[in-house]
Amino acid sequence: MKKAGFLFMMLLVMAGCSNELSFEQKSFTQKSALPCRPECTSISVTVPVAKDKPIAADSINKKVFATLKEIVMVGENQFADTEYNGLLRSFIKAYDKMQNENPDDRFNWEAKITGKVIYQSDSIINIELKHYKFTGGAHGYSGRTSLIFDAATGKYIPNEYLFRDRNRFKDFAEKKFRAAYKIPEGPINATNLMFEGGAFQLPQTYFFTDKGLLLFYNVYEIASYADGPKELLIPYKEVNPYLAVK
Repeated sequence: MKKAGFLFMMLLVMAGCSNELSFEQKSFTQKSALPCRPECTSISVTVPVAKDKPIAADSINKKVFATLKEIVMVGENQFADTEYNGLLRSFIKAYDKMQNENPDDRFNWEAKITGKVIYQSDSIINIELKHYKFTGGAHGYSGRTSLIFDAATGKYIPNEYLFRDRNRFKDFAEKKFRAAYKIPEGPINATNLMFEGGAFQLPQTYFFTDKGLLLFYNVYEIASYADGPKELLIPYKEVNPYLAVK
């Protein structure tokens, strides 16, 4: 009887382990068959694909794919594809169409997206997408996107649900930001920043890291392209009282 009980408990443990959410890195690439001008037009994607917990995994994978579609879209319309290889082919087809219609244009397109799980706890999962895209103009655009999910359900957590009181956190973050960038009291844009409306605003991007919460402003959000992105890392011991999720 004891042996049977032990085996039953082991089966329960194994079943529980098999139901844990895990990730597998998958890569996809496509390249145009047209002549290189001067480089070859290409797109490459590496993303973490959730598995082993179907409902939660499906929710995460759909959100990651939808976000990636927004990143690689050309013009004002998203591609209609529902899987990665098709999405990459659509990007290449858009370039080929443009090139065939404008044979005198001599430049290539490029897109590269690299995603990974950067933070995982019992309650949340944070996926980062680093991306670069060039489809003409003076230079390409590089950025970082953060996707935060409920670890149990896989549901995406919007920024407004990260904090207990967003306004209180905003006041706290502004003091930390001014101290980090040595900005005196008064108009915050007096130091060549570009906050909309001339007042401090919280970023659109947050990363949970081993050291604390990273507030990240992508290029153009609050500063010029030449000034690059801005970031502020706040240790957990300081930010935890404001967080609704950890």
